[in-house]
Amino acid sequence: MARATFAAGCFWGVEATFRQVEGVLSTSVGYTGGTLDNPTYRAVCTDTTGHAEAVDVEYDPSKVTYEQLLDIFWDNHDPTTLNRQGPDFGSQYRSAIFYHDARQETAARESRERRNASGRYPRPIVTEITPASTYFRAEDYHQQYLEKRGLAHCRI
Repeated sequence: MARATFAAGCFWGVEATFRQVEGVLSTSVGYTGGTLDNPTYRAVCTDTTGHAEAVDVEYDPSKVTYEQLLDIFWDNHDPTTLNRQGPDFGSQYRSAIFYHDARQETAARESRERRNASGRYPRPIVTEITPASTYFRAEDYHQQYLEKRGLAHCRI
């Protein structure tokens, strides 16, 4: 089993997207990349903790590769908007890849370079690629939020 961590705006929709992928064994939503220990949703929403709303993905690399997860990440948000996705804005909604080892870092950087060079985006990609730091699982009511409400995705 392997682990990947992504931030791409509101974590509810990002989690729902990854939960649909064959080979993804589990997901959780949480906070990472900030300075506050044990942050809460309320604290993260102040845009002062440095945390991103993130999704932690446990996956089986024999069924889905990290590179495939990267493609899903890129295809399901706008990586050219700084600290914003749709109506949500603030650093907690930034686009980020939190890598867990050197192989993930290399794959993420190469993937970003390919996407930037593709001409697909009207502006440069602003997605940060940084080492994974302590991941704090979000409150239970955020876990599988859309599924609990019978929704397939967030409106962006």
